[in-house]
Amino acid sequence: MSLIRRSNVFDPFSLDLWDPFQGFPFGSGSSSLFPRISSDSETAAFAGARIDWKETPEAHVFKADVPGLKKEEVKVEVEDGNVLQISGERNKEQEEKNDKWHRVERSSGKFLRRFRLPENAKTEQIKASMENGVLTVTVPKEEVKKPEVKPVQITG
Repeated sequence: MSLIRRSNVFDPFSLDLWDPFQGFPFGSGSSSLFPRISSDSETAAFAGARIDWKETPEAHVFKADVPGLKKEEVKVEVEDGNVLQISGERNKEQEEKNDKWHRVERSSGKFLRRFRLPENAKTEQIKASMENGVLTVTVPKEEVKKPEVKPVQITG
């Protein structure tokens, strides 16, 4: 199973892959109707890190909820010049032999999200910060240059 989130079909700038057969017992791209066994169930649980993307007049701002992660456990990269990639991993809590778990709801595993940036993004000036479990990535925008207008004298 790929680490790329597969459920964001409505985001035109996303590189996420949507799989209409995800979750069906026969799996994606399978020619048989036998169940597919996946060892990535814990990865899938955390694969959908929630990220907001807003555009201001000055920049594109991405905010990702990554509770419990340290900044060293999160990576922000630019691929191919215009693809913002945010990834990381939350490790599973160590189990002791004497522990008795009653409920396990917090997810663990890897996450990876990619966003195709518009042409006006200044990728060389990207800044990222993390505070209270929220990663903020700011991608400055180039100023829109107004076309120069030269008046032309009319003779006659």
